[in-house]
Amino acid sequence: MKPPNTEAAQLLAKRLLDTGTKEMTAHEQRVIERVAKRAAVSRDINAEYDQSSKFGGRLADGVANFGGSWTFLIIFGTLIMAWVGLNTAMLAQAFDPFPYILLNLFLSLLASIQAPVILMSQNRQAAKDRLAAAHDYEVNLKAEIEIMALHEKLDEIRAKDLTELLKHVVSVKDSSPKK
Repeated sequence: MKPPNTEAAQLLAKRLLDTGTKEMTAHEQRVIERVAKRAAVSRDINAEYDQSSKFGGRLADGVANFGGSWTFLIIFGTLIMAWVGLNTAMLAQAFDPFPYILLNLFLSLLASIQAPVILMSQNRQAAKDRLAAAHDYEVNLKAEIEIMALHEKLDEIRAKDLTELLKHVVSVKDSSPKK
């Protein structure tokens, strides 16, 4: 990212961050620009991330959400019990007798498909978390810069008040009758 081009941003960077704009990170540059323009830094990270999501990523999230739900566990448990119960009751004509080799194959296939999809969803969530952390840093930095600016203004007001008080004391002292 190029350094902030507004003079106000460069002055802020020098005065408040005690650094030149060339040494600033991209986040710091973005925040300084926003502070100089008196613009908000905060934004909806979830909406921003969802807009940039592709179909495969959203599908992975959906599969991971369903695969980690009670609905899935109840349906899955019911199907396995039905499979085992049906094959046990049919005994001689069972399509998948006791060691349930076909059931084992289906479970292995489900696991081999579900595991990478869940990993994809976790990777997306980690990327979203990194984006949120970067955004939190920007918001915190802006708040810190604003607080520094307020402290600076308060210090100026205190110095001005102190100067006026000293002038008043000196003028009272000079106007008092001398003995």
